[in-house]
Amino acid sequence: MRTPGERPRSRPERPSPERGASGSMRVTFRRPDPRDPGRPVYVISVAASIVSVHPRTLRIYEDAGLVCPARTPTNIRLYSENDIRRVMWIRHLTQNLGVNLAGVRILFELEERLGTRILERLYDEATDAADAAAVRTADAPPEPSASSA
Repeated sequence: MRTPGERPRSRPERPSPERGASGSMRVTFRRPDPRDPGRPVYVISVAASIVSVHPRTLRIYEDAGLVCPARTPTNIRLYSENDIRRVMWIRHLTQNLGVNLAGVRILFELEERLGTRILERLYDEATDAADAAAVRTADAPPEPSASSA
């Protein structure tokens, strides 16, 4: 027991496997990169608002095996930037190209197996076709109006 005014004894330093030869601490913990697109950060409500869908839609995509969000220890879904991009691709394929969810799954599997960017090629073809249609419409002569006849 200490008497009043006595300083507490410091514990002798034990050699630690984390200390280098010079005695300096070696940092072994790395913080995750906040810009890592694979890092799950968005809860389902935030992810749904980012891609303008209902949270139930994200659950349907998960049930269909199209998106696999990470889970917290308390089972809360966390979506990464990559998951968000994938959902945007699903929306583009289903709404703009008329592909159903089974077709989307096949496209994702093909892309994964072949290692090619099938979806980017489809998107480029669709935007090229839309651009060509816009140019044709802009270059077409105006239709005669009924008042000039």
